[in-house]
Order: sequence, then C-alpha cells, then structure tokens
Amino acid sequence: MNKQERRARRHRRVRAKVIGTEGRPRLSVYKSNTRLVAQLIDDAKGITIVAVSSGSEKGKTPRERAEAGAATLVKLAKEKGVKAVVFDRGGFQYQGTIKAFADAVRAAGLEF
Repeated sequence: MNKQERRARRHRRVRAKVIGTEGRPRLSVYKSNTRLVAQLIDDAKGITIVAVSSGSEKGKTPRERAEAGAATLVKLAKEKGVKAVVFDRGGFQYQGTIKAFADAVRAAGLEF
C-alpha cells in the first residue's frame, strides 16, 4: 500500500465519524507540499460555508502560513455566525502543520 492509499484509508475512517451540521460545521483540512487548504462544510446541505488557503498568506514557513490562514478562517467564520466546529484532519497525522493550524484556530476563538 502506498502513501496516498494509506492516507485515503485513514480519511475514510475519520469521515465515518465526523459529520458537519449547520450549527456545527466540519472544518476540513488538506495539506499539500506547498500549502494548507481549510474549509467549513455543512454536510447536511452539502455546501462550503468558508474556504481559506495558506498559499495567499504571508509567512516564511508552512507552519507560519498555516497559522495566518487559521486567523483568516476564524475571522470569516465569525462573520458567518459560526462559533463551534468539528475537526476533520483529512487522514493526515495530527502533528506539525496540522496541529499548529488546529491550535491557532482554537486560540483565535473557534471551539472544537
């Protein structure tokens, strides 16, 4: 099994348990080699409420850009009236950039 198949398998396990609703949308995270993309998704309606990419953020390291993206995401989410989310790590291990992003989202004021 290669790297992509292992991640897809982990992601299926996570998605079996994590469901976003209107009151508590799913915070889905995807990490590539160059950027981190996060979106708030209402699975009941099948719509994306807010989406942010760290590619447009300023910072020297991927971690700094992810933390800046988290601040932007929380600002946009609060404008839409979102206070709490469920975290979907997308099959990625909860460490490094993913953990830094999650911690920055919590510090900025979203609850999960």
